[in-house]
Formats: sequence, C-alpha cells, structure tokens
Amino acid sequence: EDFVKETNASIEAKSKEIVEKTEAKAKAEIELVQAKETKEAVMLELEQLSNYNAELHQSCDFVLKNFDLRQAARDEEVEALRQAKAILSGAKFEEFLQQ
Repeated sequence: EDFVKETNASIEAKSKEIVEKTEAKAKAEIELVQAKETKEAVMLELEQLSNYNAELHQSCDFVLKNFDLRQAARDEEVEALRQAKAILSGAKFEEFLQQ
C-alpha cells in the first residue's frame, strides 16, 4: 500500500513536471519565433541602411570628383558678373578687352 502511494505521488509529481516543462517549452518557442521576427526586421533595416550608405557614398564621390571643375566654373561666373557690373556702371569696355 505504501508502494502504491509513493508510486502515485511520483506519477503525479512527474505529471506536474511534464506540464511545467511543456509550458516552459511553449514559452521558449514563442520567444524563439519573436526573436526570429526581430532578427529579420533588423536584417532588413541593416540592408536598407547599407543601400542608403552606398547611395550617399556615390553622391559624395561625385561631388568630390567634380569639386575643382565646379569651383573653376563658379570663379569664371563670378568674374563675368564683375565685368558685367563694371560695364553697366560705366567703366570703359576697352579695358576688359585688353585683359
């Protein structure tokens, strides 16, 4: 009779342990799914940021590559505007032709 009680108690304890472990497993699986979803979202964001970085890098390369050319063109434009202003202010046109 003691053996039956001990066995029943052991079975009941093992059953509770199985239920607890099953619940823990279910929670762990839910957390795993959430972690995978979070990982996918982060990977997508990283990919988008990488693409944006590449676009910015390309844009900066273009600006740096053409900086001297743009600066020279701007200097010429400023000089042309100065000459035009001087002409409109009454300076002699011949002075500019000699330069």
